[in-house]
Amino acid sequence: MTAQLSGAGPVPAAPATAGAPPPRPRRRSGRAVWEGPPSVSGTVAKAVVLTLLVAAVLVPLWAVLVTSLASRGTIDEAGGMVMVPQEIDPSAYITIFSGGDVTRAVWISTLVTVLGTTVSLVLTVLAAYGLSRPGSVAHRGLLFYFLLTFLIFPGLVPSYLVVTGLGLKDSIWALILPSAISVFNLVVIRAFFMNVPAELLDSARIDGAGELRILTRIVLPLSRAVIAVVGLFYAVGYWNAYFNAVLYIDSNDKFPLQRVLQSYILAGQSPNVSGAAVSLPGVTAYPPTLAVKMAVVVVTVVPAVIIYPFVQRHFTKGVITGAVKG
Repeated sequence: MTAQLSGAGPVPAAPATAGAPPPRPRRRSGRAVWEGPPSVSGTVAKAVVLTLLVAAVLVPLWAVLVTSLASRGTIDEAGGMVMVPQEIDPSAYITIFSGGDVTRAVWISTLVTVLGTTVSLVLTVLAAYGLSRPGSVAHRGLLFYFLLTFLIFPGLVPSYLVVTGLGLKDSIWALILPSAISVFNLVVIRAFFMNVPAELLDSARIDGAGELRILTRIVLPLSRAVIAVVGLFYAVGYWNAYFNAVLYIDSNDKFPLQRVLQSYILAGQSPNVSGAAVSLPGVTAYPPTLAVKMAVVVVTVVPAVIIYPFVQRHFTKGVITGAVKG
């Protein structure tokens, strides 16, 4: 009996239950679900969501721009922010650029942005290049020290004591040096530098090039995309920063634009401008306070809006490549 069982062939499958439908063969599509054409309902839902998101961004900006160009009568009629333009009155912009705190703050913010972006890029690039070379001195220790700041932040009191101890209180450098290096930007640039072929660097060393020449002649030209993106991050950060000015700047003549805007919008102070009435063809009057405040907001936002389109094309190559491949 055992021999017969061992030599027997495969046991046939049990017959299907009477009356049950036969199993349907599984359909195999040549492409994934997400590669198929979108449905009509899905397309409509995406269009509605994107339209709402764009409106949520553009409507407030439109209200700020229209209010900054509105006359006193239009603002009084609207009871505040203006949505529908009726007449153009540029007196608010003429007022803020004719002297006073706003004009001076624009120059301070421009100086801090240009100088701070330059200092931050130089320090970040040098640190990232040193940390991207495996044979550099104290490579692992310094990298761990930088990454540790992601988890541990010293706090406001130690930072304030360090700034005042170095004699930077009430100085322009107090707006630059405390935030000179961003660890996130350092990690992104380091990851991009590590993707540069080692053979290319070795060939330059064989030809007698030093590390500084390799960095400036080989590595940086290959990293223009990530440098442009990180430079934009630094520039926007310095332009929009105001908290360091609140902590470290005491003199009104050293306030950046964001600090002046904060005092106008949040603290409720009246704009301190040149003090003279604006003279326009057919108009000689003081501009409304709300229009001046909105004009300051427009001046604050416009530089970033102008610079962004020129750097936006580098975002994918600069940030995604540097962060994912690293």
